[in-house]
Order: sequence, then C-alpha cells, then structure tokens
Amino acid sequence: MSLRQLHLLQSPMGGTLVPGGATFRVFAPHAKAVYVSGDFNDWAQDDSCRLAPIGAGFWAIFIPGLRDGDAYMYFIEGTGSAGYKRDPHARLLTVEPPFPYCRSVLRNPYAFPWHEVDFKPPAFNELVIYQLHVGTFDMKPGNPDGCFLDVIERVPHLASLGVNAIELLPIQEFPTAFSMGYNGTDLFSPETEYGEADPAHLAGYLARTNDILVKAGQAPYESADVLRHCDDQLRALVDVCHVHGIGVLFDVVYNHAGGGFDENSIWFFDRQPYGNANDSLYFTDQGWAGGQVFAYWNADIRQFLVDNALSLYREYRIDGLRFDEVSVMDRFGGWATCQQLTAALRAERPEAIQVAEYWPVNPWVVKDHAEGGAGFDATWSDRLRESVRAAVHAAAGGATAPVAMQAIAEAIADDSLGKRARAVHSIENHDIVYAGREPRIARLADALSSRSWYARSRSRVATGLLLTAPGIPMLFMGQELLEEKSWSDTPHPDTQIAWARLDGGDETTLDFLRFTRELIGLRHSLKALSGGGSAIVHVHDGNRVLAFERWAEGSDDALMVVVSLNETAWTDYAIGFPAGGAWHLVFCSEDYEEGAHPAENREVMAEGPPMHGRPCSAHLTIPANGLLVFARG
Repeated sequence: MSLRQLHLLQSPMGGTLVPGGATFRVFAPHAKAVYVSGDFNDWAQDDSCRLAPIGAGFWAIFIPGLRDGDAYMYFIEGTGSAGYKRDPHARLLTVEPPFPYCRSVLRNPYAFPWHEVDFKPPAFNELVIYQLHVGTFDMKPGNPDGCFLDVIERVPHLASLGVNAIELLPIQEFPTAFSMGYNGTDLFSPETEYGEADPAHLAGYLARTNDILVKAGQAPYESADVLRHCDDQLRALVDVCHVHGIGVLFDVVYNHAGGGFDENSIWFFDRQPYGNANDSLYFTDQGWAGGQVFAYWNADIRQFLVDNALSLYREYRIDGLRFDEVSVMDRFGGWATCQQLTAALRAERPEAIQVAEYWPVNPWVVKDHAEGGAGFDATWSDRLRESVRAAVHAAAGGATAPVAMQAIAEAIADDSLGKRARAVHSIENHDIVYAGREPRIARLADALSSRSWYARSRSRVATGLLLTAPGIPMLFMGQELLEEKSWSDTPHPDTQIAWARLDGGDETTLDFLRFTRELIGLRHSLKALSGGGSAIVHVHDGNRVLAFERWAEGSDDALMVVVSLNETAWTDYAIGFPAGGAWHLVFCSEDYEEGAHPAENREVMAEGPPMHGRPCSAHLTIPANGLLVFARG
C-alpha cells in the first residue's frame, strides 16, 4: 500500500482541506462509481476525479490545489440512477446557486479567530437556559428572516438578564423557506437563511458586533472577511456569547431527517433504485414528523450521527446538546445509538451537558450505561410546567375557582430522576406556545388583558416558581418581557417579540424584566436555589398557598419559598419554618409592581410553635398572587 493510499484510508469523512489541496471521503456502499466535481475541473467526471474504493463501502481521493471556499459536488453512479449529490458531511452550502440547487463548500472550520476568554460552562445545576429560534428572535426591517448576527445584537440583553446558556432551536439546513428547524436535511451545514450574504448589510452587522465586543473589553474582528460565511457567523454568535459568560447549546434532530428531500440530498445517497425506502442508505421505511427515521441498525449511519455531534463540539465550541424526541429514537431501535452518542460526547467534553427529550419522561434516559441507561445528563420534564400552567389558568377563573396547588407541590417534590438537576423545566417552550397551540403565560393568566394586574402578578408567580423550584430552569424567548403573543417560525407581526416595548422604555415590560433579572440573580447568588434539596412544608388548595424549603447539599443555609395564587393578600398566615430566629425576606414579587414600595420591615421571627412538621413557625403577610423568598439571619 502506498503512502497516498494509507493517507486516504485515514482521511476524515467529507471534503477536508489539507496541505496542498483537499481529501474527499464518502460512504456509498452500493455505488458503481463516485466522482468529485467542481469549478476546478469544469464539473467533469473522469479518472482524474474518480474516488477510489478503500473498503467497507467507502471511497476516497486527494485533489490538489483546492482552497477554502471552493464549491464541489459528488457525482454518483448507482444501480438505479446517476447524478450529483451534496456531501452529507459538507460544512457549508452555497448561497448562489441557492438551496436546493446549492453546492457543497470546502471550509477550514478551525480558522475562525476566537476570543480566547477561557470560558467554562456552568455546572449543570447552575444553568439557567434561554431557548430561542434564530429566524424569529429579533428581525430587522426588510429582513424577512432573522439571522445569527441579529441574535448577537441581543447578547448584551441576555447577559444583563443573567441567563448563562442559550439553546438554539435546530440550525441545520432545512428545505423549507421557514421552519422550526426539525426538518433538517444537511446536518453538518448551518441554515444559509440564517446567514447574511449582502456585503452592505454585513458591514453594518460587523460594526455593531465589534461595538459589542469592544464594550465587553475584547478586540474587534479585523474585517468583514471574518464574517463572510454563514458558518463563521454562527461561530461569531458562540464567540460573543462566551465573551459575555453565556454558554451555547444546539438542538439536534437524530430521530429523523426531512421531509422534503431533493434529488441532490442525502435521500437514496448511493442511488439504488427508488421504491423501497429501506434501500435509501441513511434511512428506513419508517416515517416520523414528515421525514424518515435514521437506519440505527447500520453502524456506519450511527457513526455519521456521532460524527455530526462531535463536529459541533469541535468546530463550534458549543457547550451542550439538546436531543429532540429521543423517545422516537428508542421506539425505532435507536437506544444503542443514544448510548454511543452520549459515550462519545462525554469522552470528548464531559462538562458539556447532554439533554434528552423523551415523552413520557423516562428515568432510564439519565441512567448510566452500566445500568442499561442511555447516559444523558438531563431530560426535559413536563410535570412542573403542566401543574403551574393549570394552576394559573384555574386562578384566572376567579376568586372562588378551585386551584390545584397540590399538583405543583407534587411536581416540586418529584425525585424520580434521582438528582434534581437532571430535570429541565419550562413553563413556555417552542412546542407549547407555538401559534395555534397553548397561550403564553400572560395570556393564560388573564385571557381578557395580558397586561392587567392579574396577568402581571400571576405571570410573576409562574416564572418565580420556575426559577425557585429544583431542577434546571429554561425560559423561552420573550418570556422575560411578559410577551403575550404566541410565536411562529413564519415571521408575522402577530407573532413577533415586542422588542419595541423594551427599547421604548415601556414600564410594564421593564418592571417584569427587572423581576426576572433579579430573581435569576438571586438564584445565582444563593446556592440553595441551585442545590438539589427541597421539601414541601405546606400546601393548601383552598387558600391557594404553597410553601417549600430549598437547600444545597452539605449546607445548613436553607431558604423558604412561599407562593400564593389568591386574589387578595393573606395577613398573619402561620407557616412552619425549619429553624427558629430571624428570617430575612430576600425577594418579594410585589416589589416589581408598578408604583409599589418595598416593605420597610423585611424580617420575620420564626418563634411560634411547631407546625407543618417543622420545629417552629412564623406569621407572614403573603401578597395577592405573590412569591416570597426568605433566608436565615
């Protein structure tokens, strides 16, 4: 075997720039011949660009003289047809010609000028996640779809809010004009619609991005060339987030791909005859969400998914992944694929969190491989969300409506996952508050007026419960602004976040933002709120009152959280406390009501008799639709 052949056997998958040119390696076990074509050979198919079979269904070649930014395609002769295919491992697709006629682009993913700020993601239990959709998070006039650079311009807002991780809905290339992102077809390539290609617009984005970097004490990017390509614009988003102390999680879809496969896509990649979807190489004949389920039985396809996840860690320096519908993967034979994914990712970067979505919630997804578990670090949970939303909705029925505070208590007490930081909680997310589904909390709290006192106060209770309960809290974009409109992946004024209210100084928006920001700050400063300790002290459905303890393991510094969804204040309400003496009111949701004045006396004495299984008690004034947090001393 020659040295060149040995190098080809060891070459990475896809098109990879190397000294003097590029290597290409592709999996096409049923192909009769594979060529790589581009401007470098006038898109020809001849012996000079024919890949060599290197065994086990793989083909490879070295082409000299190729450079960063060169476009290429594979031309595959199969038993059913012949024609071009995009590289399944392509790191970028062309803007012109556009999708689906686009071509694969050679890129050096390690050339980006990262700011080396030694960012380390927070411990899992300290995470406060903010979920957003790139295309609709913050759109500019004249731009029908938002982009990565638009998100950068709101990073200072997110840093001020106090979230320490953002979770991007899927950013892989999808075939439709607009999408939530769950129909991706080119998993290694970022969605080109989320990039900015116009040089004039790009110059403005560069100036604004550099201003953000300079204000954060970092050097600006040297030129627009740094941001010329969509993939580097995504890297810049991660980079600017890290500069501001914010981690980045990507949402990935490994339960299916598509639907809507074009002729040049991964569908029937090695061009076997159409007809039996089980011959499509990457997929089976099983469908899900309009697309096709991956062929988990095939070790090479499993490795393709692992390679994709690892590439996101290595080439974009992200801090974790959220895996869409792991329950679907399991249903179609993908449990071992999950185990392979989590093992590889943990070996690569153990501090990066791996979050599963599995419905109904399955504790086995967060169990170790040795026990037969899937090995994820955390999983989405719906129990707190459903109980809080149900209580808020019931409270909106009037002062005499029954409200199930007990259901919230049971959700807070739920330890079925073992460690509390294994549960990711939300009260709004991309699925729940999508247009036509369930309303935002502000609208749920008061269907007649989402800006009323009822809406504001109940929304504070709902968000307050999210941020004081055990587990990992996740906010959805706009939630911190008391956004009442549902969202959609199709841009429309009726579903856009009301940034104008924030930018224009709207008092209601600013008050709710301040409430959310300061409660997040309290969660970061008081370790009891990010700890795993919790216990229900008192719950009374008739009174609409709930009280629970919070503490960090190994610490005696407990907190008391008291919540009411009653429409009037309670005075002289006796609640058991875990220790006697003075307790300081460190947070009161009523302080964030317009025109409210913080109470002068913010201490209570726990010197009453034993109550609610606690050694002593205190008499409290609990605001209507209020949340209180007490700390000792």
